[in-house]
Amino acid sequence: MLNTIHPAEVPVYGRLQLQPESGTGCTIVAADGRRFLDLYGGHAVAVSGHCHPRVVAAIREQAERLVFYSNAVPLESRDRVFTLLAEMAPAPLDQAFLVNSGAETNDVALQLARRVTSRRRVVTIEGGFHGRTLATLAVSGIHHYRDLAERSGGQSLLDLTVVAPWGRPEVLPALIDETIAAVIVEPVQGLAGARDIGAGTLKTIRRACDDAGAVLIFDEVQCGCGRTGAFTAAQRHGVTPDVLTLAKGIAAGLPMGAVLVSPRVAKHVAQGDLGTTFGGGPIPCASAAANLEVIRDEDLPGRARHLERRLRQGLADLPAVKEITGLGLLLGLVFDRPARPVQLALFERGILVGSANDPSIIRLLPPLVLTDDEVDTFVHTMHEVLS
Repeated sequence: MLNTIHPAEVPVYGRLQLQPESGTGCTIVAADGRRFLDLYGGHAVAVSGHCHPRVVAAIREQAERLVFYSNAVPLESRDRVFTLLAEMAPAPLDQAFLVNSGAETNDVALQLARRVTSRRRVVTIEGGFHGRTLATLAVSGIHHYRDLAERSGGQSLLDLTVVAPWGRPEVLPALIDETIAAVIVEPVQGLAGARDIGAGTLKTIRRACDDAGAVLIFDEVQCGCGRTGAFTAAQRHGVTPDVLTLAKGIAAGLPMGAVLVSPRVAKHVAQGDLGTTFGGGPIPCASAAANLEVIRDEDLPGRARHLERRLRQGLADLPAVKEITGLGLLLGLVFDRPARPVQLALFERGILVGSANDPSIIRLLPPLVLTDDEVDTFVHTMHEVLS
């Protein structure tokens, strides 16, 4: 599992010694013929599995008709995405702006919050990660990424950000005052190790934002699109934000993000206030529409709830696992030792899992089409590795 970097590539990624050749469902086939059970999902992207037939057909059909035209014209595939998002997202988040990535969605969300409130300060939660633009690095709740913002000249943005401590909901009302434009929160934190903030804390934040007139942003780039057992974690927890961001799993692997907004926010946006060349293009929209229909028609959120129960039951008696965190199919296995050797042992046995900012945690972010038999294979292999 050493880095595999092309000499002409800027060397910023650590890479597995695995070159995927093809994928179906939760299986990845490498160029050398090895087969892997993918419980990483390309970093939570492959929600409907690799190469779902409905998604592949939609991409092929669209590519044969029109590869690209900009937002200067209406597109049928784009309109289908808007219709599906309005149908599947929590009310009243019934309008959307389409972009290209998760970081871009959160950058737009922060812009909108400042426009709505005419304020500049932001509250974030310790452990939260919201992207790698300068603005989203500055509102990170992880020290390493805040350092990147400072080294990139983002000190003024850092100075406008308050990092609330994890697990201390009682301090939040005092931090969210009339100077705060937005509170940005991952309902289930991804990079921190699949940490569920919980409905109680989210309700506390919602009340504090209402009292202070601040905009509440749910970053569901990783935990959205059915992963937590509802289409959004907002719906799973019964707390609705003013802005909700989706990406990763929305278009089955093609670049797309969506910023969903309430009427309170939408009324502050005028023609020309936002823009993107590639966001909402024909092929990503065709893929997203097919993918969203699969999530709805195959009840993948319900599948995530079922598989969460099966995984928790199967892994409950592992001696090295102190805790299982998260929700749905965004789960963290917290070990009483460094998790890296376990991740390596699983890789050698043909199973891909994710790491976390905490070196004692393995993250599970599989496609939601994971089967019961595949869960049982993983559980059996975990017992074998830790025996």
